[in-house]
Parts: sequence; C-alpha cells; structure tokens
Amino acid sequence: MKSIRSGKKSVSRWGMAAMAAILIGLGTSAALGQAISTAATPAPSAAAAAPAAPAAPSDPLPAANPAFFTATTPTLDTVNSFLTQLWGYDSDRIWRVMAIQPTPATGVSEVVVFVTSKKPDSKVQSAVFYVLPDGKHAVGEGSGVIPFGAKPYEDVRELLKAQANGASRGAAGKDLELVEFADFQCPYCAQAQATVDNIVKDFPDAHVVFQVFPLVNIHPSALKAAEYGVCAQQQSDAAFFKYAAGVFDTQSGLAPATENTLLRAAALRAGLNADAIAACAASPATKAIVDADIKLANDIGVNQTPTLSINGRLVPLNIPYDTLKQLIVYQAKMDGVATGAAADILAPAPPAPPALKSLPQ
Repeated sequence: MKSIRSGKKSVSRWGMAAMAAILIGLGTSAALGQAISTAATPAPSAAAAAPAAPAAPSDPLPAANPAFFTATTPTLDTVNSFLTQLWGYDSDRIWRVMAIQPTPATGVSEVVVFVTSKKPDSKVQSAVFYVLPDGKHAVGEGSGVIPFGAKPYEDVRELLKAQANGASRGAAGKDLELVEFADFQCPYCAQAQATVDNIVKDFPDAHVVFQVFPLVNIHPSALKAAEYGVCAQQQSDAAFFKYAAGVFDTQSGLAPATENTLLRAAALRAGLNADAIAACAASPATKAIVDADIKLANDIGVNQTPTLSINGRLVPLNIPYDTLKQLIVYQAKMDGVATGAAADILAPAPPAPPALKSLPQ
C-alpha cells in the first residue's frame, strides 16, 4: 500500500474535545485532551513522482494525486462534507484531502488532509485519521473515537432530543437545541453560566438545556448537588435555575462536610421546601435519574465540563464567546434551522473553496 506520508511522521490527536480545539482553531482545550498535533508538511516523495495537475498560483496547497485514492469508502465527497461540517465555519481555513487509502485492518481507511489558512505566513499542516468500518466513526492516531460522515452530529442530535431532559430555557421547539453539560462543583461551569445567559438572550430560537453531569471521581459533592437539582427541577425549571445560581454562588465552600447546609440553603433561596428537596434527593429514584444523565453524557463522548452540544456538535463552553456564536450560527445554517439572532450576530460562514475540495482532472 502506498503511503502519502512517505517516511515522515505526521501526528494527529482527534479526541472529542481535541477535535473541538483544532476545529475551532484554539490550540488546547481544558480536559478535552490534546488538539491535533501537526508537523510541518513534507512534500510527499511518492506523490511528487507521479504526474498531477499543477495547483493554481493562488492555491497554497500541493495538488492531490489520484494514485492515493484507492479505498472504496469513504468517498472524497463524504470526507469533504465531514470537513465542511467541522471547518467550514472558518472562512480563512483551506484544506485539501490528499489521500483515502485502505489499511491492513479490514474496512478501515486512512485519510490524509493538508490544511492551512488564508492568513499571512500560515504553514501547511497535515492531519491523519482513520474511518472505521461502520462509516459513522473515525479515530485519530493516539486518540479517541469521533463521529464521522456527511452529517457527523445527526445521531447525537437525535439522541439528545429524546433524552436530554434537564431544565430548559428559551424556545420550546428543539430545531436548534443547545445542551450544556455541567457539574455544580466545577469552577469553570460556574464561570460559564454568564455565557449561557448570553446565549439565551442572543439566540431566541434556541432551546437551551442544563444537563447535570457530576464528575464524581474528582468532585465529591457534585453528585449530591445534582440530586438536589433534579428535585428542584421537578418543582419547576425556574426553581432549578434559581437553585443552580445559589449553588454556583457558594461553590467555593462546597465539600462533604458542608454540602448539606449549602445545598439546603440554595433550595431555600429558590423558594423551595428544603426538607422536601433533601428527602427527594436521597431517594433511589432520584439517584437513578442522575445515573441516567451521567450515562447519556458518557454515551455521546462528553469528557469535560462545561461542554455544549450545538445540535449534536460538542464544543467546550469556555471558548471565546465570539467563536461560540460563530459555531452556533454555522451549525444552524448546516441544519437549515433558524436562530432568531439579531443581524449583527449573524455572519456568513462559507465552506472551503470548491477548487480545494476536488481531485485534479
């Protein structure tokens, strides 16, 4: 099997939030893992040896060689549709798929992509990932499994529509559903609540959900705080958000020795009967609800808090707000749904130039 990487190593780490970092163009992202790590792209000797159509003078990427497109699946169109979903929101980003080849593992294909930017002095970098036999997932070198396909977020989007039952704000309809996965003992989650408030204000057509995801291995009081939250939500969504604000306001004092006092106080501040909420939180039924919430987060690949799902697209919630708005607008456009955002928030996000998305003729 020919290899376009011919003797030089190209490293790519594509975990769920690692993906978020490279796709958003941020470098690294908290607990989401390392972003794609790329080496300066060499001129592939095998590809250079074969005749190929010259790249246009304005095209910073080398021409693709048809000899490196030997896998039956995925198709070039599918890979480019996938990359358009991931990268298309960034009008400065330019890529070319350089190879789609079979591997020794049955049904697994290797994809090599060169990517750069229109910005001055941008370097050409390489990304490598492997599409699995189901055609719905891919994996990077040294990292985890991610959704793949022309519509990579559709399955997660539908699962969250059905199962993300946390307290919600905003629109009743779920055409544009934004699901926050948060831990009451996570300091970054406390900071992110102002961002979520802005999202609710800026995107009136969004259905915004708070989904409890206590990281029980690192936050000893997060589980009980989530259980109290479930019981507050059973009274009303408004009561839940008042309770959540109370917990986040006193989060620094939250610990096993003080949790009962602080959580009861948050319930009282929300206008709830603290004794009734505490009794509800201690019930097996409430624990089962929180366990199901944890399972849902794990099932879709959430591995940090706070994480935001934008119609199934998982991104860190603590990224710059302008970038977050850009992603919400872009994903809504990809899904053909309205955001209700004011005109000054909306911005065009064209996909990569067609000339860079096709093989030379």
